[in-house]
Amino acid sequence: MRKVVTLHSDNTDAAVQGVPQYVGITGNSAGSTGIAMNLTAFGPGGKAKVHYHRDFETAIYGISGRIGLYHGAQLEEYCLIESGTFCFIPPGVPHIAFNLSDSAPATAISSRNDAAEQENVALVPELEGLRDKDIEEKKRR
Repeated sequence: MRKVVTLHSDNTDAAVQGVPQYVGITGNSAGSTGIAMNLTAFGPGGKAKVHYHRDFETAIYGISGRIGLYHGAQLEEYCLIESGTFCFIPPGVPHIAFNLSDSAPATAISSRNDAAEQENVALVPELEGLRDKDIEEKKRR
């Protein structure tokens, strides 16, 4: 019989997409086979690398701060994730998340239907820098 697992994570790991995360439930940490859940911790001014998730969905729940998210083939769409916001990202959608504050952290819970989710994150270097001016403008608001 499988057992219930509880975890408390005090240390962050650098995610493939370049932001610190407190590793929660994964195949490695808890023996899960179809789900992962982590706490993403953007430091002041923190920004992920442009990436997409191969073959898995992501659900995000904003805990603190304000996180901007550009998404789409050319990062042409924008949404705001703040405390209490739920966000769904389908597989294969390029996106970049960033902390809108240069002075305070921002955190969100990320859940994915892939226990090995970090192995299936694909970076999109050709889109890096595409929205840097827009990101700086959003931060000034």
